[in-house]
Amino acid sequence: MKKIVNVPSKQSLLRETRDYVMIALGLILYGIGWTVFLLPNDITTGGVPGIASIVYFATGFPVQYTYFSINLVLLLLSIRILGWKFSIKTVFAVFTLTFFLSVIQKLAEGVVLLHDQPFMACVIGASLCGGGIGIAFSSNGSTGGTDIIAAIINKYRDITLGRVMLICDLIIISSSYFVLKDWEKVVYGYVTLYICSFVLDQVVNSARQSVQFFIISEKYDEIARHINVYPHRGATVINASGFYSGKEQKMLFVLAKKRESTIIFRLIKDIDPNAFVSQSAVIGVYGEGFDRIKVK
Repeated sequence: MKKIVNVPSKQSLLRETRDYVMIALGLILYGIGWTVFLLPNDITTGGVPGIASIVYFATGFPVQYTYFSINLVLLLLSIRILGWKFSIKTVFAVFTLTFFLSVIQKLAEGVVLLHDQPFMACVIGASLCGGGIGIAFSSNGSTGGTDIIAAIINKYRDITLGRVMLICDLIIISSSYFVLKDWEKVVYGYVTLYICSFVLDQVVNSARQSVQFFIISEKYDEIARHINVYPHRGATVINASGFYSGKEQKMLFVLAKKRESTIIFRLIKDIDPNAFVSQSAVIGVYGEGFDRIKVK
């Protein structure tokens, strides 16, 4: 038997290129939020750098060795559980973030924003960091560290990425008090973690929000055919009858992404402006074309 070799199509190459570009963009935002707003105002963060800092403050052990050792273990877990595709993008993200951190620090040298307003610096910096990580996650990437732990748990359990990272980083920053003895830094760290995780969930879940439509129209078949073609969603025909009129009629049931709502409304209006349409948000849609089912 001949071995089947999957040759990457032009579309898949463009998709991969787009992912790497979006990961780089997300890491630039993360670098700006961390370097320009958080670090100059002595606002602590979590993650592997937080663990390395605590170990250094307590024992004097060089942070680079702690950082490398932890990430090495996490990267091996990532390769085994999440696969090479995720891990390669993680390596790319780590090197990209390291590069842009040095560039941003040089460009922002001597610039201290919101020095007398640490809370505003915390809000802006955490929002940029959370948004940057969210963009990286949405493009199947990771910045390493606790991001890998969050992605592994999210693969097997229906727990949001931001919540997992919040729990990990909360433990890390709380532990820093035993070394730093400074509650103010710990409190600002808590605020940073909350905002970062909230923005992360908003960015990641915005692409997953789904809606459902109930459409009653005499031209249901034409509407269904158009929905099948673009935005390429399925439509289920339900036999219904009006309680008051007793008239038998057909009703379409459609599930789609929230961003596709405008497309569906436009084609319904073009085909049958008098159609009766009900749209509602759904908590989750699982199956082909949507999310995968995850159970405990």
